[in-house]
Amino acid sequence: MGGIIMLAAYAVVMILVTVFVTRKPKNTLEFHIANRDMGTVQSALSIAATWIWAPALFSSAERAYIQGLAGLFWFLAPNIFCLILFIPFAKKIREYMPQGVTLSGFMGERYGIGAKRVYLFQLSALSILSTGVNLLAGASVLTIITGLPFPLLTIILAAIAYSYSRFSGIKASVITDAVQMVLILAACFLFVPWALRRNGIESLIAGLAGPGNEYGNIFSGKGLDVFLSFGLPAATGLIAGPFGDQNFWQRAFSIRQERIGRAFFLGALAFGIVPLSMGFLGFIARGSGFMVQNTGMVNLELVAGLFPAWATLPFVFMLVSGLLSTVDSNLCAMASLTTDIFPDSGNIAVPRGAMLLNLALGILIANIPGMTITSLFLFYGTLRASTFAPTVMALRGRRIKWVAAGVMVSLAAGLPLFAWGTFASLPLAKAAGSLAALLASGLVSVIGGHREKRA
Repeated sequence: MGGIIMLAAYAVVMILVTVFVTRKPKNTLEFHIANRDMGTVQSALSIAATWIWAPALFSSAERAYIQGLAGLFWFLAPNIFCLILFIPFAKKIREYMPQGVTLSGFMGERYGIGAKRVYLFQLSALSILSTGVNLLAGASVLTIITGLPFPLLTIILAAIAYSYSRFSGIKASVITDAVQMVLILAACFLFVPWALRRNGIESLIAGLAGPGNEYGNIFSGKGLDVFLSFGLPAATGLIAGPFGDQNFWQRAFSIRQERIGRAFFLGALAFGIVPLSMGFLGFIARGSGFMVQNTGMVNLELVAGLFPAWATLPFVFMLVSGLLSTVDSNLCAMASLTTDIFPDSGNIAVPRGAMLLNLALGILIANIPGMTITSLFLFYGTLRASTFAPTVMALRGRRIKWVAAGVMVSLAAGLPLFAWGTFASLPLAKAAGSLAALLASGLVSVIGGHREKRA
């Protein structure tokens, strides 16, 4: 009953914040980019909250628990670095396309309809998959707390995210993200010191070494195994993450131009606190000898087993805030992509319809039997890596061509190889698939550019 009340309270708070702090947009452009007038602090909190999706909340704790310092390092470092790396490119796209809305629109304007279509596919697919993994994570937690059926909870979470996102689009997403981020940080600063007080700093130190005391050195034998099986695929997907995610390009187009750098830098720092805190809980669980039933939920199980019963509700509230902050951003990102398909439409019903389509497909993905958070995270990380190289080279002014062909080669080479490595438990195949997805599109695009130059 408490979980149901929590969900209802969460929905009411987010709707009230949206209604009283934002206004109904006058047109679709305001719905998508908020008059390009978003400030530093709210944007930074929104960037951080948007980047806090299911892996940041759950995979960070899981990696710390099963692979010690090596596991958390290879998750945390590229997660923070990628947002900082993104800053000069976010600035550059505003210089090149000051009236832009989407990355696919920018690439289409430069390299033609083929490039626009493959980027639309990649950006849309990422939005749907990301929505699916966050609904999967949220419903997995809530079904334990509330006892409600998993499929029903995926629908409830989707409905909550839509209820406030549909009101004012990106502005609603940013404002609610800022509120959600404050709640998330408050929970981090509550639970980690509390867990240390209960178990002592020695549990944290012991947990750094991981099982068998073999994971405390990221350059050791086990540390290198973690790098190949998890670190390299994760780093590839994470570093490419913002570059293949319309959520962040949409914010680059929406923030006041002179504040883009500060907003993304502060957002990266604020984000880092969260997976680091969840990783600390994983270390403490391992170091204290806490046994878990599901390593993917180690932080939740630790809170439930270590603290009073009431502490579970604010922790779950934090988790739901983190997950839905990404879902509502995905909805706004998908809505903005409709400007590339219906450029002359001024009807807000069109982007709202795209939001509903995103949610419907995300619900279906979340309900696929046997789907796990980490495997889905690595899969769509490989997907978004396919557009990384052409995007970077385009914004750096490099001569490239054959962009559409390059992205398709990346997808055709990288995804099957990565999937084979995942299902066959072959770390080298997974790493090769990630690298193929990251590099092939750039190689083909450069070859095309050189051939055009010679011609």
